[in-house]
Amino acid sequence: MKLGILSRSSHIYSTTRLKQAAEQRGHDVRIVDYSRCYMNITSHKPGVLLGGHELIFDAIVPRIGASLTFYGTAVVRQFEMMGVYSLNSSQAISRSRDKLRSLQLLARDGIGLPVTSFARSTKDVDGLIDVVGGAPLIIKLLEGTQGVGVVLAETKKAAESVIFAFRQLDANILVQEFIKEAAGADVRAFVVGDKVIAAMKRQGPEGEFRSNLHRGGSSEKVKLTPEERSSAVRSAKLLGLRVAGVDMLRSHRGPLVMEVNSSPGLEGIEQTTGVDVAGAIVEYIEKHAEKGNRKNRSEG
Repeated sequence: MKLGILSRSSHIYSTTRLKQAAEQRGHDVRIVDYSRCYMNITSHKPGVLLGGHELIFDAIVPRIGASLTFYGTAVVRQFEMMGVYSLNSSQAISRSRDKLRSLQLLARDGIGLPVTSFARSTKDVDGLIDVVGGAPLIIKLLEGTQGVGVVLAETKKAAESVIFAFRQLDANILVQEFIKEAAGADVRAFVVGDKVIAAMKRQGPEGEFRSNLHRGGSSEKVKLTPEERSSAVRSAKLLGLRVAGVDMLRSHRGPLVMEVNSSPGLEGIEQTTGVDVAGAIVEYIEKHAEKGNRKNRSEG
């Protein structure tokens, strides 16, 4: 199979591991910087080109960065129009990147979530804070990633100041309840197809409520409860993702989904759990690419 990995860099751990795993299984693999691709949008012969040459693949693995979601998903969509199987569809990637939309979709189907409020006008700050039960609370930029643009406001005054500041910058924000019992830890469940194939608990350093590993957090292999497994698989499915990293908080009322990531990193999960996640992803593509090609032709 000719497999294309859409990634800004060939030196990223996740990209390298996917290429390695696919080549070990006998596939012809090429890493493509999707930001340099251009498209021929034609009715009868759509194409994706790079350096004057058309890119021909049987399947692609999109590793689309958050800052290039619009262009990256356009490239993925063009491959789909050509009948190329995409591990995660352009529509599912776009859906997962819109934090507000994804939370609304998950809430509609009964997935456990932190209580969340959203508004545009700063005149509604009191109501916004009251909805989530008051301070302490979490304020998130809708466009933030990897813990950037996430603030813990410990008092109502602090929350008001942060909200006013973000709104002065015309930034869209979410306000969420603070789950104290999580104690700065979350759970990352790695979903492939309809299964959680690996899971780890991430713990933020002392004094840090965010558990991101690149911020100095630690990780350990963890066994999920049946409810956590179900929440992770259902969340990925509801957003249309075949591969996803589902981040959850452990609360007194059960697992609460914080985010569903369409391009989850492989380094932390593989090194923490010892699971060959890259191999599992390639195996999934092998099983589904042929029938997926026919379906992709009709996707928009």
